Formats: sequence, C-alpha cells, structure tokens
Amino acid sequence: MTEARAARDELFADLVKEHQVSLRVFVRSLGVESGWVDDLAQDTFVVAYREMDSYDPDLDFGKWLRGIARNLVRNELRKQGRHRRILHESLSQHLLDLAENEKDREVDVTQLSALRDCVEQLSGKSRELVRSRYFEGWDATILADKFEMKAATVRQTLLRIRRQLYQCVNQRVKGV
Repeated sequence: MTEARAARDELFADLVKEHQVSLRVFVRSLGVESGWVDDLAQDTFVVAYREMDSYDPDLDFGKWLRGIARNLVRNELRKQGRHRRILHESLSQHLLDLAENEKDREVDVTQLSALRDCVEQLSGKSRELVRSRYFEGWDATILADKFEMKAATVRQTLLRIRRQLYQCVNQRVKGV
C-alpha cells in the first residue's frame, strides 16, 4: 500500500467516525425502517469510499454523504423488495423531497428530539396509530380493522395527528 493510499484511508476513517451518527440520523429521517438504517448508512460509506477520488475536499463531506444516502434511498424505492426497508413509500418520497429542498441544512437533532417528545405526548390511541402506521408500516385497511374504524377515518385521523405533531414540533423548536 502506498503512503498516499494509507493517508487517504486514514482520512476516510476519520471522516466516517465524525459523520457516522449524523448520517444514521439522516437516513432514519428519510423514512428508512430502523432495522435497515445501519445497512444503508454502511452502503453510503462504501459508495463514498469508492467515489472518494471524485470528492472535492473544499466541500462539506457531510453534505456529500447525505446526497449519496438520498440516492440510495431513492434506489430502494425503485427496487422490487423496497417494502422491506422503507416504512412507507409516499412518506419516504415526501421526506426525500423535503431533504432535497433543504439539502444544505444540517440534520436538526433538536427537531428529532422534539418530535419524539411530541409523539410521547399524544393520547394512547393516537400514539398507537402513529406507531402502527409509521414504525410497523401497516396500511389504513389493516389499521381500520385493528382500531375498529373505517379506513377513511384512519387516514383522516392520521392527517390530524401529523398536523398536531407539526405544530408541536414547531412550538418546541421555536421555544428553544
């Protein structure tokens, strides 16, 4: 191994250590099922290592990694087996669109923390609906049977809950 290659590998290892936590948070924020976050983050680092020669060191490495991660999640959405890794296709697509529009912005741990707190404050039934829909990936038809509701009512209730969570997160973040 040449000295230049060894130095490059050492630099890459340092960058991985620096960015691994924020990359995992970012991947999860795109709607990736929690059991697959580490795999997609690792895939991101593999692609980054392979493409390291095309990386401009004057640019933000974290931003470059997030771009790679976004592309990998998009690829997952296109794959036949996408439902194994992605919680909810349309939610992930929406989150990808938001991430694309705000790709210069760092992942905001404060917002994620606020979201967790806001979900915990929901009533038991609302919290269970959110968990079943977005963490377990159940669709409105299954949820309707489980909660003895109509599928349209489930969708409307989830819309109201999302609005409530949006307002709660915004209030907490502004209050910080």
